[in-house]
Amino acid sequence: MVKKVMALVDKATALDAILQVHVFLLKTSLDHNIFVLAKFLRCCVECTSPQALLHGRDVFDQIRHPDVFLWNTLMRAYLLAQNPGESLCLFRQMCWGSGGVLAADSFTLSLCLQACGRSEELGTGVAIHANVVKLGFVSDLFVQTALMEMYAKSSDIRTARRVFDDTPNRDLVMFNAMLGEYVNRGDILQASHLFDAMPERDLYSWNTMIHGFSVSGDLGCAREVFDKMNERDVISWSSIISAYVQSRKPNVALRLFQDMQKHRAVPDNVTMVSVLSACGDMGALGMGKAVHRLIIKSGIQVDVKLGTSLVEMYARCGDIDNSLLAFCSMSAKDSLTWSAMILGLANHGLAIDAMELFSKMISEGVKPHDTAFVGVLSACNHAGHVGEGKAHFDSMSKIYGITPKMEHYGCMVDLLGRSGHIEEARMVIVSMPFEPDAVVWRALLGGCLIHKNVDVAEEAIVNLINLQPHVDGHYVLLSNIYAGEKRWDDIAELRRRMRSQRIIKVPGSSSIELENELYEFVAGDRSHPKTIEIYNMLEEIVGQLRKAGYEPKETLDLQDHEQF
Repeated sequence: MVKKVMALVDKATALDAILQVHVFLLKTSLDHNIFVLAKFLRCCVECTSPQALLHGRDVFDQIRHPDVFLWNTLMRAYLLAQNPGESLCLFRQMCWGSGGVLAADSFTLSLCLQACGRSEELGTGVAIHANVVKLGFVSDLFVQTALMEMYAKSSDIRTARRVFDDTPNRDLVMFNAMLGEYVNRGDILQASHLFDAMPERDLYSWNTMIHGFSVSGDLGCAREVFDKMNERDVISWSSIISAYVQSRKPNVALRLFQDMQKHRAVPDNVTMVSVLSACGDMGALGMGKAVHRLIIKSGIQVDVKLGTSLVEMYARCGDIDNSLLAFCSMSAKDSLTWSAMILGLANHGLAIDAMELFSKMISEGVKPHDTAFVGVLSACNHAGHVGEGKAHFDSMSKIYGITPKMEHYGCMVDLLGRSGHIEEARMVIVSMPFEPDAVVWRALLGGCLIHKNVDVAEEAIVNLINLQPHVDGHYVLLSNIYAGEKRWDDIAELRRRMRSQRIIKVPGSSSIELENELYEFVAGDRSHPKTIEIYNMLEEIVGQLRKAGYEPKETLDLQDHEQF
């Protein structure tokens, strides 16, 4: 009978089914069976409905003399429900009701220490530590590991390490827990020392070190650890691929993904998010589409994060139609999803669509992410809507409580500068609460270039040169302005300055993907085996453009640029 009831409880995954099972337990008097009750309480915890946990608590409170097994079950339930404070309240009730801590076992103490760490109740944790010593649990690895983690999560890493060092016969679980705490704190040096001292390692150990080195920016060490692994899982591959994406080496990330497939490792959502980001960085639309097909073929669930990555990838690769299709097909969207689509539309020059989507997001009650404002401000820039751009910028702090970042100020400077409000753009820079970066000054300089404001342009270029003294582009822009004003002496002085500082004009480049292969073209380069055909086609395109009425703005060309 009990076995059949246990099986019945296992099948109760919804609130209605749980309530029906409870009625059955009452009718059969099995509500007094400790094992059945424990199973039922766990069932209440695992149910997605918060009412199920409340019902489980009501059932527990009606038990006259719950044993430690039931106390532990409910304490663990509240931990799983992200309510460590209630776990500690239950512990105190158990101690008071049983007349002392003697009723607690190692599992009880471990649960309470976990609760202390998550709620940062160090004082309670220290008191439990005293009872751990008093009750003779100093050699219990289960309790000692929880004790070590409690101190680490309470920012007392020294005491955590002391507990670790004082524990005899440490096992792999305890080593991994200590290793993970060092990595979580960003102390990669101590993590490395501990990793090297470990008597044995498992996949978790290796993956933790890859993650640690990646987060610390040490890509070389992360790759070294990865290459030394005898066995790898999806976490190993995902971690190293993500590391290369974060280090702006998308080409290596994509090669690793191909190696992953050769090793028959099955990618998951996390892997695909990184791979799609790499495709977006390279503008590799063909590869991105292939990855999308693989996601569908493999049955990988497209959650909000992966769906947002698809939206971003298509937009960054220039396929705005498929970006919109991916956006519209998502059943659930968060503020980052909306932001990605708004930014994608703005970057494609679809300013009105971007602004309309921003309005729709607000009307649907979605609180905008600061990235969404980058998109809508860029859209206002493309459309020349200065007043609307100012209104959106002001609403960030006044309505949505978002503090504008450097990129938002850069958008405003660009918007004002392009529309001819040079002095107002300059005042935006002066009023910024932090020092402007090169992007902001370059935005102002771009406005000066359009409207031939030499005085403000010179101020911008001085600041740019101070920030980036060896970037040739700053000098090129100022030279274009001087050329427009026919200030040849100033251009000559600029050339002399560049020569004295050995600044060389870096040729421009562009890239295109063809049949999943990326080709790069550099200005003036004739090393390609099909150079003649390429230049002939370029001349034909220019000829067609002139026939269509295009006239190049020669004032924007560098005078005698080969001398730079």
